[in-house]
Amino acid sequence: MSHLSYEESKSRALKIILVLAAMTLLEVVFALMAKGYIIEGFHLSPILVGAVMIIMSLVKAYLIVYEFMHMKYEVPGLVKSVLLPMFLLVWAVIAFFSEGNYWKNNRQGIEDKDAIEVDTKKIIPSGYLEDTHTELIDRM
Repeated sequence: MSHLSYEESKSRALKIILVLAAMTLLEVVFALMAKGYIIEGFHLSPILVGAVMIIMSLVKAYLIVYEFMHMKYEVPGLVKSVLLPMFLLVWAVIAFFSEGNYWKNNRQGIEDKDAIEVDTKKIIPSGYLEDTHTELIDRM
């Protein structure tokens, strides 16, 4: 456990809370600025905005886990047993999105092939009248 006094622990927790609050305000200001709400006509790339938001959220999550869930006081084996499943979960989410994108692109290719109109005159078997053939197609 910690060797800090009550007052030292209290001031350290207050500092972490203030850092988390400042980071949250920065996130909100950055998001509003990136969408053009603060500076008229100023827009940032959605990829850049997403990357910055993810990084800031990970830093905040690290601070919360490190300080308020007392991970800094735990033995390294326990810390790794908590972090490894989290990294596997992140990997799984990335893999699922990648796989879903692959299937979406394949499905789009199939839909594009289905959209090609077939010339009905090439399908007419010899010996059939064209009127009979269009009746057959209408029945299908």
